[in-house]
Amino acid sequence: MHVQEWLETVPAVSIYALVGLVIGLESLGIPLPGEIVLVSSALLASQHGDINPVVLGACATAGAIIGDSIGYAIGRKGGRPLLAWLGGRFPRHFSEGHIATAERSFEKWGMWAVFFGRFVALLRIFAGPLAGVLRMPYWKFLTANVLGGILWAGGTTAVIYYVGVVAESWLKRFSWLGLVAAVLFGVASMLILKRKAKKAQAEAPATAEPVPAAE
Repeated sequence: MHVQEWLETVPAVSIYALVGLVIGLESLGIPLPGEIVLVSSALLASQHGDINPVVLGACATAGAIIGDSIGYAIGRKGGRPLLAWLGGRFPRHFSEGHIATAERSFEKWGMWAVFFGRFVALLRIFAGPLAGVLRMPYWKFLTANVLGGILWAGGTTAVIYYVGVVAESWLKRFSWLGLVAAVLFGVASMLILKRKAKKAQAEAPATAEPVPAAE
């Protein structure tokens, strides 16, 4: 699916709403490609003047913070039965191994697991609901949620936007040679990230400890 090509056919206001909604639902605990939509939208903003990167970043940030907060409330009310239900509906994302890994992160880092979890695909889905299930004090959760949401959503928008502006100018200077170099760089980066992700996924089950069932 060519996300950026599809976004080019959508009005700017709809893109703002779409980014906020997708990121909000992902933060709430629904497995959606929030990061892909955000990166594609920020890159599109760098090439089209009718999309304001500041408004885009603000919508993404609001979606991240609000979605995480709703996920926290749902997790606090639903408890562990909610995780079991999510595991049945989304076994690929809410498997027992993934939940155990996320819980270990919360036990080790506390509120900072919410903050840093914003930058990790798996924890980004888990952070809100799991913080509620584990009954993290709301003020700690909200602090980490707001800081993480601003830095991740706003920072990602800013970085991708300026990289897109610089890349477009650079490609105009070097024509096809620059395009080939950019493609090679992109492919190499993707392969490196996939290799690291695969290694981390392989190591997670080996280090995961069984989580005792709640009495």
